Amino acid sequence: MMSHSGDFFWGLIWLFFILSSLQPLLQQRMLKATRQRKIARFERKRGSRVIVMVHRQETMRLLGFPVVRYIDITDSEEILRAIRMTDSDMPVDLVLHTPGGLVLAALQIGRALREHHGKVTVFVPHYAMSGGTLICLAANEIVMSPHAVLGPIDPQLDKSPAASLLRVVEQKPIAEIDDQTLVLADIGRKAIGQVRSAARDLMEGRLAGEKADELAQKLCEGTWTHDYPIFAAEASAMGLNVSTNMPTDILDFLSLYPQPTRTQGGVEYLPIQRQRQTAGRA
Repeated sequence: MMSHSGDFFWGLIWLFFILSSLQPLLQQRMLKATRQRKIARFERKRGSRVIVMVHRQETMRLLGFPVVRYIDITDSEEILRAIRMTDSDMPVDLVLHTPGGLVLAALQIGRALREHHGKVTVFVPHYAMSGGTLICLAANEIVMSPHAVLGPIDPQLDKSPAASLLRVVEQKPIAEIDDQTLVLADIGRKAIGQVRSAARDLMEGRLAGEKADELAQKLCEGTWTHDYPIFAAEASAMGLNVSTNMPTDILDFLSLYPQPTRTQGGVEYLPIQRQRQTAGRA
């Protein structure tokens, strides 16, 4: 009798540990299903393809060190795939929440959005800094919450602003500058030119040529610190097509991306071909 009681007790203990280990997975799947339903609902309401790219700060499970997710090649691959699966005349709505990331990946996304024939709207509920701002420049419209921010797109090299490296080289005698700094300054000069040219191309047709040149220079040549917050009013004054009419659906949707305890993909959309509905079509 005692043996059976002991077996039952240990069985309960094992069941408890099994259920505890499965709980995070079940919660994650429930959140994903809820997000997918909300994406589908928003698509029906807007008649658009909805793509979401959310990068939360994540905590490593054991050591607790913060690890910041950012725009990478996996993200650009997924977004380019979503755009390819969308009718060329269908509007695209991109929900963007990111600290930035790789210039290459951000530029791939920006160019794909820029070349899409349908209207492109980027929703920024909280922030889209650096590479996120580069993507926003390709949009027909940027919708920001009243306190949401964009940021400068000035290149960063070895944790230093490229523009600041150039100023060091310009203000100090060459003999007093080490080779590594000179190399970084040379790379920085090229990086600034490349990003400025890319930003100008993304804004082509969105802003007049002279205004696009001026804004591209302002954003990428070290006018501000890299984390300078550009609020909606300032972005609008710069010439960008900015609205603060943020749908509550988007704000509610962001709450479905809690701080995760392990790495997960930052891009999500319904993986089906989307066709724009025409008048009189069922």
